Amino acid sequence: MTDASATAPRRPGEQTLTALGLSAPTLDPADASPHTFPGGGRWRTEIPSCEGPEALAVVLKEASRLDVPIHRISQGSGVWMLTDAEITEMAEATAERDIELCLFTGPRGTWDIGGSTRTDSGGAGLRARGHDAVAGCVEDAVRATELGVTCLLVADEGVLWTLHRARAAGLLPADTTLKLSALVGPVNPASFAVYEHLGADSINVPSDLTLDHLTEIRRVSATPMDMYVEAPDDLGGYVRMYEIAELIRRGAPLYLKFGLSKAPGIYPYGHHMRELTLATAKERVRRGRLALDLLARHGADGDMAPLGSRLPGDLSRFEISS
Repeated sequence: MTDASATAPRRPGEQTLTALGLSAPTLDPADASPHTFPGGGRWRTEIPSCEGPEALAVVLKEASRLDVPIHRISQGSGVWMLTDAEITEMAEATAERDIELCLFTGPRGTWDIGGSTRTDSGGAGLRARGHDAVAGCVEDAVRATELGVTCLLVADEGVLWTLHRARAAGLLPADTTLKLSALVGPVNPASFAVYEHLGADSINVPSDLTLDHLTEIRRVSATPMDMYVEAPDDLGGYVRMYEIAELIRRGAPLYLKFGLSKAPGIYPYGHHMRELTLATAKERVRRGRLALDLLARHGADGDMAPLGSRLPGDLSRFEISS
């Protein structure tokens, strides 16, 4: 990436608009997040929807070619859609490069037999329906961590609390991180804080939150926030690249997620979707390069967290009763 010290910080179009008498309002320092990642830095990067070893290889190769730094790679189909050999291959490849690998846990309501998820209201959404669904998520969590996976993606508050308790009890590795899915992301400070207390180490928020919403959240919680700067169509299809510097200023510590709009869904992945999955994996990395170039042009790329950093710092939790 371009050395930020070589480019004075500026806002998009600032010089030209100022010359035309159309300068933007002055930024309010009170809006800025005071938080950083432990070990320093205000933003990390994530490549989502990396659905197996072959897609991972494409992502790693393209990231090397385009010089895109990656802190985390995540998958959306689920642990149960991968063989032990595939999980092991992904875990070893990411560990070799000091990248966090995050796999989704267990059955979700949208794949269940419950009809309410297919109504206009969406019913219970992605939540784990019944004891057996929770058990499936726990089974996935234990299996994945035993195979070397360090981060688990969760879409149900009960599953989140259960996995946090398992981690606290030593039933999962103590350094396992729990990441809340964008598909159930909180939209206000109160709910964001609840997920932190339930055990989330990283919380996806919907990509349609305003800048003021991010500031409101940061006034109550320092939990790392994940946000698609380009969202898949089923999450709105928003493309917010020109806002990245301000998203970081308001939302740090922030994971910049490089999704892809105008692309068919690929969950749950199988080899019948191979060509699409590999092509979109490669394009997500390119989108990351575009976003990082934009940050560099605006002199705002200097606060990236060190590569290899993954832990969230000290967070607030509900007390676990004995």
